[in-house]
Amino acid sequence: MIDLKQDGKLGFGTAPLGNMYRDIPEDEAKAVVEAAWDNGIRYFDTAPFYGAGLAELRLGEVLSKHNRDDYVLSTKVGRYVTEETEEKEGLFQYGRKNKVIDDYSAEGTRRSIEQSLERLQTERLDFIYVHDISPDFHGDEWVSRFDEARNGAFPELERLRSEGVIKSWGLGVNRTEPIELALDLEKAHPDISLQATRYTLLDHEHALQRLMPGAQEQGMSIVVGAPYGSGIIAGGSHYEYGEAPSEVTSRVNRMNEIADRHGVNLIAAALQFSAAHPAVAAVIPGTTRPERIQENMAAINADIPAAFWQELRDQKLVSPEAPLPMKE
Repeated sequence: MIDLKQDGKLGFGTAPLGNMYRDIPEDEAKAVVEAAWDNGIRYFDTAPFYGAGLAELRLGEVLSKHNRDDYVLSTKVGRYVTEETEEKEGLFQYGRKNKVIDDYSAEGTRRSIEQSLERLQTERLDFIYVHDISPDFHGDEWVSRFDEARNGAFPELERLRSEGVIKSWGLGVNRTEPIELALDLEKAHPDISLQATRYTLLDHEHALQRLMPGAQEQGMSIVVGAPYGSGIIAGGSHYEYGEAPSEVTSRVNRMNEIADRHGVNLIAAALQFSAAHPAVAAVIPGTTRPERIQENMAAINADIPAAFWQELRDQKLVSPEAPLPMKE
C-alpha cells in the first residue's frame, strides 16, 4: 500500500480548483488548499486538464511553501497545454482559455510532465496517472487511444519508475474497464490507479466483481475519486459530472432516509464505504470550500452504527460482497 505521509486515507482532489462548474476566486482556492494542509492532509492529486493547468498552478502556489518531503503529489498525463486559446464549454468552461491537446505518446507524456513540474513549482512527482483513456471521453475510439498509451505513455512511465524518477504510475479514469485491461498487459505493470465514480456508495457492483479482485491479486493500489458521485451524495445536483437522473436522486433520498433514522451523515457513510475496501489506499473528495475540509475530516472518522450498514444491505442498497466499515 502506498505511503501517503499522513494518518488515514483521506486525500484531496483538486479538479474543482480548475474552476469546475464556476469561477472560483483566487483567495478561495488558496484557502481551501491551506485548510487541507492545516487539517493534516498530505496527499494531493491534480491534472493539466483541470482548467487547462489552473488547478496545478493554484496547488503549486501553496504546496511550494512546504517541504517537498512532507507531502505526496500526483498528476496526470495524456494531455498537454498550449499557448493557443479557445472558447471553452463543459466542465471547465470557466478555466483558463488555453487549448489542451490529447496526446498519449511518449513524447507527449514527457512534455506533459515538464509542464506540470513547472506549474506545480516542484522538481519531482510521486505518482503519474494516464488520464481519461476511457469510453466516457473517447467513445468508440477509446481502445485506439488506449493502444496509443500502451505503446507510448506506459513504457515511458515504466522507465521513469525504474529509474526512480517517479514512485508509481497507473491510470486515472472514470470507468473500470481501462484499468482492468491494463492489469492484463504483460509489458506494463501499473501499481496504483485512480478510479473515479465507480467505487462509491451509489455504484460499486461492477468494481467489486472485476476491478478490485484484479487489483488485489496484482498488488495495485486504488485511489477513489468522486466518492460523492461528483456531488449528489453531498447535497449537490451532479452525478458523474452531469445533472443527476431521477433514479439516482431517488436512491440517494432512500439512503438519506435510512441515515436520518440512524443519526448518520451520508457524507460520512460515503467516505467510509469507499475507504473500507482493502485495495483502497486513498479517497480524494474535492471541494472549493475550506469549511468542507473539516467536515470531510470529521466524516471519515465518524462513528457509524452497524445497524445502518445492515439496513442498507437489507434494502439492497449496498452489495452483500462489499467490505463495510463496521466496528466491533
